[in-house]
Amino acid sequence: MNRIVIVIAAYIAAQMLSDIGSLKIALVAGLSIDAGTFIYPITFTLRDLAHKTLGIVATRTLILSAAVINILMAVFFWFTAQLPADPAAGPQTAYAAVLSPVWRIVFASILAEVVAELIDTEMYRLWVERVTTRYQWARVLVSNAVSVPLDSLIFVVAAFAGTLPTDVLVSIIVANILVKGATTLVSLPLIYAVPEGAPPRIFTGRPDEG
Repeated sequence: MNRIVIVIAAYIAAQMLSDIGSLKIALVAGLSIDAGTFIYPITFTLRDLAHKTLGIVATRTLILSAAVINILMAVFFWFTAQLPADPAAGPQTAYAAVLSPVWRIVFASILAEVVAELIDTEMYRLWVERVTTRYQWARVLVSNAVSVPLDSLIFVVAAFAGTLPTDVLVSIIVANILVKGATTLVSLPLIYAVPEGAPPRIFTGRPDEG
C-alpha cells in the first residue's frame, strides 16, 4: 500500500512539474523542446504502475484527477499573479512573468495528457487481457509506443500551431518523441517496483469486514 501511495503522489507531482516546465521552450542539441518534456515521460510508467496495482477504473480516475489538479494549479497561479504587490517588498513582476499561465499552453498540455494517458491505459489493458500477462516490460513499451507520439503531436499542435514556424513545430515534436522514448526505455524497470495482483482492499467499516 505504501508503494502505491508513493506512485500516485509521484504521478501527480510529475504532471504538475511538467505543466510548469512546458512554459519554457529550450534549445537542446539543435532541437527545440519544451522543458516539461524532461519530466513528463515518467508519468506513463507511473500510470502503468498504478494500473498494475489499482486496476483500470482507479487509473482513469487518477488521470482525470491529475487534469483537474493541473487546472486548479493554473487558476491559482493566475489568481496570485493578479494580487497587488506589497510596495515594501518591491514590484515582484518576475512572479507574474514566470508563473502566470499561458492558457493555450495549459489547456494544450492537459488535453494531450488526458488523451494520451487514457489511450495508454487502454493499450496496457488490451496487452494484458489479450496478449500476455508475462513480460511486464513489454506492456509498458507497447503502450508507450502509441501514447508518446500521440501526446507529443497533440500538445505541440494545440499549444503552438499558428504561433511558431512549421520547422520549429516539427523540431519540438521530434525532440519530444526522442526524449520521451529514451525516458520510456530508462524507466522500464520501474514496472517491477510494485507487485502485481488484485487492487488493495479498502476498509469501509462495515461489520462484516474484519
